[in-house]
Amino acid sequence: MNSKKKIALVAHDNRKKALISWCEANSEVLSNHSLCGTGTTAKLIKEATGLEVFPYKSGPMGGDQQIGAAIVNEDIDFMIFFWDPLTAQPHDPDVKALLRISVLYDIPIAMNESTAEFLIKSPIMKEQHERHIIDYYQKIRKDNF
Repeated sequence: MNSKKKIALVAHDNRKKALISWCEANSEVLSNHSLCGTGTTAKLIKEATGLEVFPYKSGPMGGDQQIGAAIVNEDIDFMIFFWDPLTAQPHDPDVKALLRISVLYDIPIAMNESTAEFLIKSPIMKEQHERHIIDYYQKIRKDNF
């Protein structure tokens, strides 16, 4: 992971305002990194902050899956995902898949403002950082054969 991070910004509808506020408060730091996000979230952050945020599709329209693919391709270093724990989402399977991929590929995930603050203020933000990806294929073969 380079010192210039590739950060995904994602938020469910009831959490978009909180993520936008967080981005406004941290815009100086975020401006030094490459940002992407799901459709509406990316658009709203860009409008509110002036930050360049590459937009994927809306989450329910495949954006979560696009971000997951970018994680697999090592095009995202970490994710800020303000999700709504109290509202069922029509694309819950996509959200679960995105979180699963994030864990498999060992990227940091902030799901609330406190964790996002810890990540963005970490000394690692200014350093190289290597992921510790477990070779699950090797592990599965070993355990089953």
